[in-house]
Amino acid sequence: MKLKTVFMGAAAGMAMMTGATSAVAEGHGEITVGYFLEWPMPFQYAKVNGTYDEALGMKVNWVSFDAGTAMSAAMASGDVQISVSQGVPPFVVAASAGQDLQILDVAVSYAENDNCVVASGLEIDKDSADELAGKKVAVPLGTAAHYGFLRQMEHFGVDLASLDIVDMAPPDGAAAIAQGSVDMACGWGGSLRRMKEYGNVLLTGAEKEELGILVFDVTSAPASFVAENPELVAKFLAVTAEANAAWNDGSGVEAMLPVIANDAGMDEDATAETMATFVFPSVAEQLSDAWLGAAAPAFMKGVADVFVESGSIDSALDSYAGNVNTGPLATLNDM
Repeated sequence: MKLKTVFMGAAAGMAMMTGATSAVAEGHGEITVGYFLEWPMPFQYAKVNGTYDEALGMKVNWVSFDAGTAMSAAMASGDVQISVSQGVPPFVVAASAGQDLQILDVAVSYAENDNCVVASGLEIDKDSADELAGKKVAVPLGTAAHYGFLRQMEHFGVDLASLDIVDMAPPDGAAAIAQGSVDMACGWGGSLRRMKEYGNVLLTGAEKEELGILVFDVTSAPASFVAENPELVAKFLAVTAEANAAWNDGSGVEAMLPVIANDAGMDEDATAETMATFVFPSVAEQLSDAWLGAAAPAFMKGVADVFVESGSIDSALDSYAGNVNTGPLATLNDM
């Protein structure tokens, strides 16, 4: 299995690019932010309405990605200054490879919206998962889906060496399982919905959580950018928090839903269905020990250790606490 060769090559590339370009937002009068299509979130209402531009006093450019690993690479090269909803596993991979990234907030928790799907024709479920041996699997390496895949295979006792693992972004994995060219595919969002048309999941979101397979994304940025622009970062997070609050309390849902759906490239029904499985923690919740205060660094260490054990990365950091910066988020209550 050539999983490690491909994975480590990408991680090394990101590490080498770190510091290559230092973006100075104040000097350029604009920043670039990464996000995902078909991944509907409240911040997109503010994105479309120019709320971020107004709050930051500068132009905010938005660029879409299909995987969190690509976000890491773009931040390492200086092409992107902030990434919204980057998965924790790709963040951990980059940090373990030496990229100086920081988590700024918890973007979304979504145990039901990230999973692996087995082709219907195989008739494999959680009671017959051992039959996956020898099968071809599409996995977006270094992502939350990759971590979930590894943990599920560990739970079911499926030897990774017995699988033909192919690195595919979720849209490609969805197309592959539809065409019958892979036996299982892993992904999230719209891609996961399309995968489910051709197969079944082995474990539900609730069953994964019982095993400690948490699934959440973060807002991340290079440490140097945060250090140089603390007020800008705090204002960015404040806009996101306000949009989340309007969605969470229901006051903004009617106005926000069609805008978010259009920006995500989805219809309103699919958007509503997807967002019903999302949880957007409040600022107070994010700062608590249940999230960034204690649980997140410990969880990242667990993710890294799983990747090391599977041979996906060479080594883990002793601690990931230094990769969490709650400073900008903590200032929101004073703004």
